[in-house]
Order: sequence, then structure tokens, then C-alpha cells
Amino acid sequence: VQLQASGGGLVQAGDSLRISCAASGLTFSQSDMAWFRQRPGKEREFVARIRWSGGSPYYANSVKGRFTLSRDNVKQTMYLQMNSLKPEDTAVYYCAADTPPRTIFSNFHSPTGYDYWGQGTLVTVSS
Repeated sequence: VQLQASGGGLVQAGDSLRISCAASGLTFSQSDMAWFRQRPGKEREFVARIRWSGGSPYYANSVKGRFTLSRDNVKQTMYLQMNSLKPEDTAVYYCAADTPPRTIFSNFHSPTGYDYWGQGTLVTVSS
């Protein structure tokens, strides 16, 4: 299984950026997917999760209303559109797969609820 995150970069506060996660080696259309991030000196934290069907995106409160999660099961790719970026969004963003989906809601926020991880893409937001 490979999860290849891409699209990170350096932007200014208030800007937008879209990052992607291309998956291979798994049945993407039957996998729930998620983004986590790790800010400097912090533990990895949950950002958003999307069901295998593309429905019911679920967001951390810190990004709700600013980030939009989507997926294309034909392209086997997940996207995170990030708007109104803030300096505190600076982090390495990791994509993760829960496949087959079995993580219960109460464990969505925990890295232990995911089977596979990508290598991460760095997003830096300057003030």
C-alpha cells in the first residue's frame, strides 16, 4: 500500500492551498480516508475524515468551515482544500487509510484507528 501526499508549500495567511493523497495497493473505493497533521513540537492531530462513498466528511473544530475534504474514487485520490489559512495551520500533513473501514466514531481522532500512512507534505503559512 502506498499513500502519496503532495501539494504542500509556502503560502501567506489568508491564502488557499489544495493538497492531495494518491493511493495505490488498496481498494480505495472501500476505504475510509483521513488527514492528520503534526505541527512543530506537537503530537499528530486529526484534521478530517471522509467515508469510502465520499459522504459525511467530518472535520476537527479547528478547521471546520475553512477546509473541505473530497475524494475521487476513479482517480484513487483524496483532496483537502484549505482556505483562509492561518499560521497555526503550519504542519506536516499526513494522509491515512482505514481499510476496510472499522474504526468507530469515538476513535476517528486517534492515529491508532488507521492502517496505512503516507509520508506527509509540508504546509507552511507565513503571517
